[in-house]
Amino acid sequence: MKIIEKIQPSNLLPQARRVFELAGRKVRTLDQRWDANGGAPVLTVDGRYTSRKWTQWTQGFQFGCTLLVFDGTDEREMLELGRTRTVERMAGQVTHMGVHDHGFNNLSTYGHLRRLMLEGRMKHHEWELRFYEMAIKASGAVQAARWTSLNDGAGINGEGTGGGGYIYSFNGPHSLFIDTMRTLRILGLAHRLGHVLMGESDRPISLLGRAIAHALTSVRYLVSEGDVGDAYDVRGRVAHEAIFNINDGSFRCLSTQQGYSPFSTWTRGLSWALLGLAEELEFMAGLPAGEVQQACGLTKTQGVARLEAAALVTAEHYIEDATAADGLCYWDTGAPNLHKLGDWRSVPADPFNDYEPVDASAAAIAAQGLIRLGRHLGQHKGSRYFQAGLTTARTLMAEPYLATQDKHEGLLLHCVYHRPRGWDHVPRGRQIPCGEATMWGDYHLLELANMIQRIGEDGVYPTFF
Repeated sequence: MKIIEKIQPSNLLPQARRVFELAGRKVRTLDQRWDANGGAPVLTVDGRYTSRKWTQWTQGFQFGCTLLVFDGTDEREMLELGRTRTVERMAGQVTHMGVHDHGFNNLSTYGHLRRLMLEGRMKHHEWELRFYEMAIKASGAVQAARWTSLNDGAGINGEGTGGGGYIYSFNGPHSLFIDTMRTLRILGLAHRLGHVLMGESDRPISLLGRAIAHALTSVRYLVSEGDVGDAYDVRGRVAHEAIFNINDGSFRCLSTQQGYSPFSTWTRGLSWALLGLAEELEFMAGLPAGEVQQACGLTKTQGVARLEAAALVTAEHYIEDATAADGLCYWDTGAPNLHKLGDWRSVPADPFNDYEPVDASAAAIAAQGLIRLGRHLGQHKGSRYFQAGLTTARTLMAEPYLATQDKHEGLLLHCVYHRPRGWDHVPRGRQIPCGEATMWGDYHLLELANMIQRIGEDGVYPTFF
């Protein structure tokens, strides 16, 4: 990436406001058209949102987009629409026992509503605030209950007694996904609200302990420091999935569902790691040291150091290895035809090429992670990452990535869902997917625009907690 050193959030305010202007019209149109009986919108085909049955992990993004438009514009209609849809349709996600996506669905809805009320952006009703908080508490506990314990010598687990563990993916107890690093924050907020997971024999289980344990397990097995030892190891490489033998808790191998290979970096997985780690660092910075040690058995300094080291190597891998000159990334660093693009890192990404698709959704997630990491590290140590995030945002909030035509229901173009399964639409006359949007891409572009607008206008810096 060719980082623009002098760009500031204030320079991007016109672009951010344009994002919200376009999004307002698009979320209204989609809400009026969408039949909720068909599932949640996932990705567009010829500019029109469709569902895709796998898991219902995008419903919260749809209504979260509406709340973020309100956040960026003060349009009360958007607030009321987002609040109504959350109450009507999100209850099932709060108690969904079969997924690892609670932070995606429930912090994007109940979490935003709570934050907006606490900020004074909407009228304060104590019972309504408690309703949102109860949803977050329940969601955090349900998410934490999807737990596989390990005895891997990591020195930490959810009960604070040694060993390790993780929140397992929808693939089952043997499977750890990197995606969960971003959804993990639901445990942190539920803990902050005073909640615990109650186990057998009324045993209280710390949500903070499980959140930290999961993060450290993810870092240990999915994020490479360059010393993994396999023939394809690259410092900062992020694997999508780790497989464990649940009979004895031992690690068996790396795997992937949506990437090209276990030994390359699926770039959206890299972005989930980068943003998730940055948010966990922001959250842990405000926790009392004794609270962290009691929850997980590590000192706060030890825990922060491990997560910060992982955040730094993922950020460097994104900047140096995974992106084109403009901050955009292709869908996987090992994509089999990427070499046909020549020296693709030295030029802007080409979403209309004939060989491998760009994934703008990965870039939108990563840009926010880079900005958050930069702020966490401070001006001296973090400036490189802050500026890299703004550089990427500048590209995303303009054509050809910003969908400026009202006839296209998406907001962020050139996004990819599941390349190996062929779920992404290839337009007529093209060789690879391009020109389409995804629900999480739209949502994360709005989160990114909201953050930039708030920083640029000296507003309240938004965090999940």
